[in-house]
Amino acid sequence: MTTLRLLAMVMGIAISLSVSAPQALAQGASTPLKTACATLTGQTIAWTGDSARIVSAAPVAATAELPAHCDISGIMHERQGRFGQNYAIRFHMRLPDKWNARMVFQGGGGSNGDVGDALGHVSSAGPVALAMGYAVISQDSGHDNATNTDMARNGALAFGFDPQARADYGHASLKASAEAARAVLLAAYGRGPKFSYFVGCSKGGQEGMVFAQLYPDLFDGIIASAPGFSLPRAAVAEAWDVQAFASLAGPQEAVKMGDLAKTFSTPDFALVRSAILEACDGDDWLQDGMVSNIAACTGTKVLSALQKRACTGGKTDACLMPAQAAVLQKVTDGPTTSAGTHIYSDWAWPSSIDAPEWRMWKIGSENGQVPPLNVILGAPALASAFTTPPVALGSPDALLAYQLNFDFDRDTAGIYAVADPFQRSAWDDVGARSTDLSAFRERHGRLIVAHGESDPVFSLKDTLTWFDAVNAANGGQAADFVRVFPVPGMCHCGGGKATDQYDLFTALVAWVEQGQAPQSIIAAAGPATPWPGRTRPLCAYPQWPKFIGGDPEKASSFQCVAQTNGT
Repeated sequence: MTTLRLLAMVMGIAISLSVSAPQALAQGASTPLKTACATLTGQTIAWTGDSARIVSAAPVAATAELPAHCDISGIMHERQGRFGQNYAIRFHMRLPDKWNARMVFQGGGGSNGDVGDALGHVSSAGPVALAMGYAVISQDSGHDNATNTDMARNGALAFGFDPQARADYGHASLKASAEAARAVLLAAYGRGPKFSYFVGCSKGGQEGMVFAQLYPDLFDGIIASAPGFSLPRAAVAEAWDVQAFASLAGPQEAVKMGDLAKTFSTPDFALVRSAILEACDGDDWLQDGMVSNIAACTGTKVLSALQKRACTGGKTDACLMPAQAAVLQKVTDGPTTSAGTHIYSDWAWPSSIDAPEWRMWKIGSENGQVPPLNVILGAPALASAFTTPPVALGSPDALLAYQLNFDFDRDTAGIYAVADPFQRSAWDDVGARSTDLSAFRERHGRLIVAHGESDPVFSLKDTLTWFDAVNAANGGQAADFVRVFPVPGMCHCGGGKATDQYDLFTALVAWVEQGQAPQSIIAAAGPATPWPGRTRPLCAYPQWPKFIGGDPEKASSFQCVAQTNGT
């Protein structure tokens, strides 16, 4: 952020506090912050057009993991919404005694409703942001799972029945919370942040995209991993998948939740993984159990390998029934209307299809005791937050019935519909897939996106298609301010047979503050993978890591190269 922009931002914030607290806090030293922290409790902080109330503020002593800091809880936009629900935006902040003049906004996840721990989980391979001297904020997106859950209206997704609560979930609470955080920092330290960062994955990734697209002046650097920027469409894809897998379980009217788990066994998925590796593992010039050249792994190649594993008689663990292969092809092709119009996106063939993290989303645990997340999370989200008008469901069996009876020609229109009292569609409120990042680019913002090839929730291909469009809109120069890093084998925000331990945050800070654009990110495999300690480079799309010789377990033996003719 330039000095002029910082001054303009700070001058636009007017603080309305008792005199003693800001005078003590404004010195910015560790002792005044510690001694005055608790005096913030009950105070109101106001800035141009808005305000927030500090519910509690208390000093926290240093521990081996965390520095001494002020722990703050705040609330704003308190109101009574529809159906007697009381809504508000709640936020949580931690302000270190020794502040590095930087802020991190910690993104949420799922349907949110949880204020978060405000520690700043910025990396899977490093300390939290608070431990590095950053002030951190997290927030609940304008609804509280503890008080706004209504079993008559899809439980914790009841906020979707309230237009303002849905807008807060999609985007509005983000701007309000970020501005509240800046006002609190100005009160506490006497100045705003020199640099501001956002870090999130999944719904948090969607939130990062919202900031880049709708509120581009608020953050200098954004990490938006596995971005749910097409959330309503992805929820339709979940219903598509449920119907596809249910087709293997018998007549639709007779399918029960536990039946989905029986459609594929663990050996079945292992067999599919073996076919994917046979088709694609060597495309990076090394047979290593990973599909690193993702673009070269085409459906034609995988289906050919699956055909070799087709049962010629009865079903055994050594073969797949033709109907099983057909279902996987349908799921990977993605949802369409009866006319063949794509609703969401197609998917990369998941090399970690046998991982529990993939299975749990699609069909649930093998014993059937844990239902598919696509049903128990996807159905109420689609019915409440992503469809207008929202639909009240009921029992888990009703969730499954809703998805099994979803009509992709008729019902998909609900994600784009407007009906009283909703003046905006769910897509307008929650979707964040715009390719216009011109304002973010012009103020020198930097955006990093990581996304797993085996993500069962949001399609990596949707993210890559989006980047291609952003790149086209920027004359082929989108990499000047946004870079996408596919992660071979990684499931949703982590997990899978993958090198899923990496640090994007250090790379983002270097890009923002030193102008050092990341060419690749070193990633490591965790202890639960087949190759603990293995390292690989994550390459900025459209490059991919090619083996050039040396120790196959080390990232230094790979080079990021450009895609050429799909190989």
